[in-house]
Amino acid sequence: MLNVMICDDEKELRIDLKRIIDRSLGLWGVSYSIFEFSSAEALISSYKGNQDQQILFLDIKLDGVSGMDAAEHIRRLDPSAVIIFVTAYSDFVFQGYDVRAFNYILKPYQEEKIVQVLRDALDLLNMSQETCLFIEQRGKTLRLPFARIQYIFSEKHLLHAVAAGETFSFYGKLGDLANTLPDCFVRIHNRYLVNLNHLDALEKNSVRVAQKTLPVSRSYKQALSIAFARYLLR
Repeated sequence: MLNVMICDDEKELRIDLKRIIDRSLGLWGVSYSIFEFSSAEALISSYKGNQDQQILFLDIKLDGVSGMDAAEHIRRLDPSAVIIFVTAYSDFVFQGYDVRAFNYILKPYQEEKIVQVLRDALDLLNMSQETCLFIEQRGKTLRLPFARIQYIFSEKHLLHAVAAGETFSFYGKLGDLANTLPDCFVRIHNRYLVNLNHLDALEKNSVRVAQKTLPVSRSYKQALSIAFARYLLR
């Protein structure tokens, strides 16, 4: 079981971080709970070390006890906790080494950065389950291995994952999903993501995947070419 703790005195930021983390962990099939704190004092009084796996997203400049002081307290209680600072101040980077901070993210952050650091933290805790996409469909949770998915497209307010002749439909936004998928999935169009492992041909303005021709938008063409070249060099 994973516990994720968010400590920031800005409510909007706590809500945004929770949204990103919630969606990512849900898609990755990780069993988790998220706890929010508006002050370091509240976090410290609630923290119980060495119970389950712990990831903390901490602001540093807080009213009263600072996030750095909270991190020092938590590190004494729990040597294995993964501490991630999310702050507008770069002055404390070197102090982060004293508490063995896993990462230091500057505000304003990009969503992709939060997702990547979260993914790396799971790898550190040996909790990464990035082999499947978990889909809520008709009251059931389906487990769809990434390796099977050939491409994903959006249509009529739904996402559709095509895998070996089957199509699995679920609610979501293509941009949000793209941020949580492995590197082999590449955006080629506002409506399409492809799995490079299933790419049959890369043409001037299209790709061939699973005997189907999919359009490539001009804005995604360069990124696709770079991603495909890297894929071939593996």
